[in-house]
Amino acid sequence: MRVSNPGHDVLNPTPEYLAFWRERHVCTLTTPRPDGSPHVVPVGVTYDPGAGLARVISNKHSKKVRNVLAAMESAPGGSARVAVCQMEGRRWATLEGRAVVRTDEASVAEAVARYAERYGRVPSPNPDRVVVEITLDRAMGRA
Repeated sequence: MRVSNPGHDVLNPTPEYLAFWRERHVCTLTTPRPDGSPHVVPVGVTYDPGAGLARVISNKHSKKVRNVLAAMESAPGGSARVAVCQMEGRRWATLEGRAVVRTDEASVAEAVARYAERYGRVPSPNPDRVVVEITLDRAMGRA
């Protein structure tokens, strides 16, 4: 089923939109480089509408994490404006919000568990793993 309006409620998505975010898809994460240009990379994303969050697990040394950390240092409110997106055929979904990097064990474990549920595999252990946690304020798409 396609929605006629591409705008969605981040906290209360339609069943079709949420189902699309639960399917296994490679996504993209767009972060701002220090010069303001977009850095777009493939990632796995989990969407938690109950908490209003999207999560991306990553290595703390990755460019995407460095971009978010740099934006956190320079931006008002200490966060980076980012977007995650996925598509399949004519279906697409984008989530936008403010990202921070979480390093605490509980946040990383939660993100890894959600990743394993969505993608059907537990990622290899990584002592340098962190979470790009996005507090969502916009959802768009056609699911």
